[in-house]
Amino acid sequence: MGNKSQILAVMIGYLSLLILWGVYQGRKVKSDSDYKIAGRDLPGWIAALSERATGESSWALLGLPGAAYATGLLEVWTAIGCVAGIVTAWAAIAWRLRDEAEKYRVNSFIEYLSFKHSDLGRSIRTVGSLTIVFFFFFYVGAQFLGGGKTLHTIFGIDPRLGMLLTALIIIPYTVYGGFRSVVYTDAVQAIVMITALVVGPIVGMIVIANAPDIFAGSISGALAKAGGSYNSFTGATGGFAAGVVISGGFSWFFGYLGGQPQLSMRFMAIRDPRQARLGRNVGITWTVIAYIGALMIGWIGLALFGPKGLEDPEYVMPAVMLRIFHPAIAAVLITGAIAAMISTADSLLILSATELHENIIKPLTGGSEGKAGRNDLAVSRFVTALLAVVALGIAYTLPNTLIYRLVGYVWAGIGSNFSVVILLSLFWKRFHGRAALLTIIVGMVFTIIWIATGMDKVITARVMTFAAAGLTAVAGTYLLPRKSSERT
Repeated sequence: MGNKSQILAVMIGYLSLLILWGVYQGRKVKSDSDYKIAGRDLPGWIAALSERATGESSWALLGLPGAAYATGLLEVWTAIGCVAGIVTAWAAIAWRLRDEAEKYRVNSFIEYLSFKHSDLGRSIRTVGSLTIVFFFFFYVGAQFLGGGKTLHTIFGIDPRLGMLLTALIIIPYTVYGGFRSVVYTDAVQAIVMITALVVGPIVGMIVIANAPDIFAGSISGALAKAGGSYNSFTGATGGFAAGVVISGGFSWFFGYLGGQPQLSMRFMAIRDPRQARLGRNVGITWTVIAYIGALMIGWIGLALFGPKGLEDPEYVMPAVMLRIFHPAIAAVLITGAIAAMISTADSLLILSATELHENIIKPLTGGSEGKAGRNDLAVSRFVTALLAVVALGIAYTLPNTLIYRLVGYVWAGIGSNFSVVILLSLFWKRFHGRAALLTIIVGMVFTIIWIATGMDKVITARVMTFAAAGLTAVAGTYLLPRKSSERT
């Protein structure tokens, strides 16, 4: 990429302000509840922007535009699945989770499930927390890897140094301010992201309509000129293969139904029902605009560069921005892509630390479940710092392929699996603790087996895990007797 010095200057300035903003918010943290769930006092619009920045990560700015550039209209099904899931989550799940978190006065995702199903609360705490923490170790490590790759691609620096720099950006304000700092920095990221996804397509459409010597002068022309598969909603397939393609794209829907803990925590932290409605409106509006913009950036890149014009499709967004904007403006928008990656890493880090401290460490050290101790805030900060170091160590020592393979289990094994548990916990009074625990275990084991045996290439685990977890939950509810309501 050209103009590296301008991009670097903008990036340093932006990230420096971001860290200072995170530290400033951290100064308002006075209790363990502030640190873990912002005292359940978030304005709805802040919660919505944070949830969207965390939920999209670099996906909305790098992944989805890259997929649209590489496959054409086929990626519409992925966008439809994601948007449908997010809209459903904000319209039907967010306010209910907020009310439940207030009712039980909980500080974590698994803690809520343990109180909701108190007949087997401690077992749910242990199994659920260990499952999330284990896989999110690798998820955070993958974000560090992604940061290193991005900095290497833009500036040519060693990827290992890039990983370290990414960690040094994230760790200080996350350790200091916890969930509150993470949420408020995420809100800034979401604003930068949506700016790129609105302004980029508008300017890009004008540029391709008037620029000489490009692949095509319009999106429709680019899709037609690129070939049959680009201009087909099924990738030029038919019959059963077309059904698999469509269901594979739409399957992202299932992971958004309350099963992603880092997203559900934003719902749980909203201040009151009125703010929950505001959050719903902001979250849904942001999502619809962002996904349209992300697809259009990919297709504009196709018009500018042609289907073979970029070595790495995931860098179509930076390439488009540098082509259609002044380098200084492009630098701000490109920085948003890196910031989006940060917004996921810090969220996963604070979530993992909260689950580990609240549900594993406190019970083992004699702390009262659901009650704050005198030193809880200090311990929470220590645990967060420790997990950050471990995740960075994982990124440095384990093969990249292994880390990304384990991350591949997350959307199905955590998202689709826990979505079933959350949905039935909210909407089915008969659902009980034994069925919930069995569902968590079976869903995770099924995901690992399904992916490890290669069946994910036939039918995605995102669909099959949701189905397997759902069947397990219903069967467990009817076949297993409900245990005494006393906590075990």
